[in-house]
Amino acid sequence: MKVTIGELVEAMDHIQVVSGDNFLDREIIVSDLSRPGLELAGYFRFYPEERLQLFGQTEISFINEMPKKDRLDVLDPLCTPMTPGFLVSRNLEIPSELYDVAQKHNIPIIRSNRSTTRLASSVTSFLEERLSERQSQHGVLVDVYGMGVLIIGASGIGKSEIALELIERGHRLVADDRVDLYMVDESRIIGEAPEILRHLIEIRGVGIINVVNLFGVGSIRESKVVDFIIELEQYDPTVVYDRLGHTIESMKFFNVELPKLSIPVKVGRNVSIIVEMAAMNLRAKQMGYDATIDFEKKLAHLIEKNKKDD
Repeated sequence: MKVTIGELVEAMDHIQVVSGDNFLDREIIVSDLSRPGLELAGYFRFYPEERLQLFGQTEISFINEMPKKDRLDVLDPLCTPMTPGFLVSRNLEIPSELYDVAQKHNIPIIRSNRSTTRLASSVTSFLEERLSERQSQHGVLVDVYGMGVLIIGASGIGKSEIALELIERGHRLVADDRVDLYMVDESRIIGEAPEILRHLIEIRGVGIINVVNLFGVGSIRESKVVDFIIELEQYDPTVVYDRLGHTIESMKFFNVELPKLSIPVKVGRNVSIIVEMAAMNLRAKQMGYDATIDFEKKLAHLIEKNKKDD
């Protein structure tokens, strides 16, 4: 995965190109930024040349206080074939020597009016999202009571119809048919719709419908953290299904294990309500209440009481 300087500038309205309009196709391949403090002091042994180089007030003032004859000697080694660009915060005035070395090595200079910390945070977040490894999953992603529910199952089992009923009940669609997943940190998976399928649902026998046009903008979300997975499967009378909720399955995406529930589907079952209940039940468990444990305590108490009565 890679992002060009031009794509970064286009995506972030607070960043403008100062010089190097012809070099905006230079590629950023890592999300980490570098603040070249030690490098300005002449130490280049571990210089992260592949990172976008961020200059804040400290770096710019340090350059300005250097003797003019030494500035080019320190700034020139910052420019390598892998260096994507120079990013300056706070709309600081850029030293002429930095212009010179950037032009010499075809490296663009871009600038923002944001503080260095806020700029670093916003750019890093953007790059992490764009550079993250991605994976597509057949299914439907909906936001149910604030929980990201990924519904999977065989084609034709009714995933889109369930999503449509959930939308009618006030929940929000993220993606139908195909969900693009990416990891933003060590524990969170984000899901979103591919551009061509955004805001759309396919209902067999009806066709493609636009959820925003029918239900309004409050019925959709652009992306959502995936909290758990519901797998729909055809009801099999020979299978013994878990009735107390002891069985907690999981499904792995990237390096993250997500909880998964398997729900049997048959005529007469209102699966949409079951999905709602599953979301609320998981939220209750996260808050410390487990109905299964409560039931087992009551059952143990009843057994103990019956023993005494005997």
